[in-house]
Amino acid sequence: MAETYLITPNPHWHSPVSTKRLMLDVIIALCPAAIASILFYGWSELAILAVSVASCMLIEWAVTKFLLKKPSTVGDLSAVVTGILLGMNLPAGIPLWIVFIGALVAIGVAKMTFGGLGQNVFNPAITGRVFLLVSFPAQMTTWPEPHGFIPNVDAFSGATLLGQVKLLGADKADALVNLSTLFRNIGGSAGEVSALLLLVGWLYLCVRKVIKPWITLSIFATVAAIAAIFHGVNPEAYTGPLFNLLTGGVVLGACFMATDYVTSPVNSWGGVLYGFGIGFIVMMIRYFGSYPEGMSFAILFMNMTVPLINMAFHQKIYGRK
Repeated sequence: MAETYLITPNPHWHSPVSTKRLMLDVIIALCPAAIASILFYGWSELAILAVSVASCMLIEWAVTKFLLKKPSTVGDLSAVVTGILLGMNLPAGIPLWIVFIGALVAIGVAKMTFGGLGQNVFNPAITGRVFLLVSFPAQMTTWPEPHGFIPNVDAFSGATLLGQVKLLGADKADALVNLSTLFRNIGGSAGEVSALLLLVGWLYLCVRKVIKPWITLSIFATVAAIAAIFHGVNPEAYTGPLFNLLTGGVVLGACFMATDYVTSPVNSWGGVLYGFGIGFIVMMIRYFGSYPEGMSFAILFMNMTVPLINMAFHQKIYGRK
């Protein structure tokens, strides 16, 4: 009796962990910081997150159904993650129609244009944020004073601490940041409300083995080292390590966006180089660029280098020494 063989393309060894399970873990990790942002900024922040998530899901469903003519991929929850991250990168008072445009660019351009999840070159949420920053600079750099469910006398409207460095001076700006900044809101987007809660979410992902810590740690180490050198040479002109680690989007970007599976290197050493590049570009923009913050630009730039990094630090074929 002839035997029947099923010939299929690789991979033949499948992981029991699904994309939906990984995305659910990321959502769980983001929940503490997202909830804190709602408590600080109130209903306006809740509306931004809701519109961002709903828009991302709607746009992905529409593109797959009417343009790609494929089954909907909304169920894998990747659009939800993009929506949360995009919402956490926006000012609390931004108009909701701008949020929709950001979602349209994030999903419709940065993700689905390349074929959907797993094929995009750039991080979708960051692409959406950078597009909005270039297109609507006034709305994207206006930070309202929090009027949420938790009063916070430390936060302020107008500009973040990063934006006020040139006005206050590096030494005075440094004095406003200490370890208590981990716990309190110092103004900015929802993703800057609590560095501590973002780190808790990152640790959860590491424990669950959703991500590896090397990219995040290499970004933190690079930012701290460069800041320490420049601050040591001229503390009146350059802010110190703690200031640069705890302000702006460094923690959110390093923990949740630079570690994106699709747009980050596969190899651990490649991830270290990738993280070093992000940290270096961030500090060069902060110290010498026109923008006070450079995390989004740094991640997008290093996204372009990932194919080259993967070639230089390629994984050995399973079973080969």
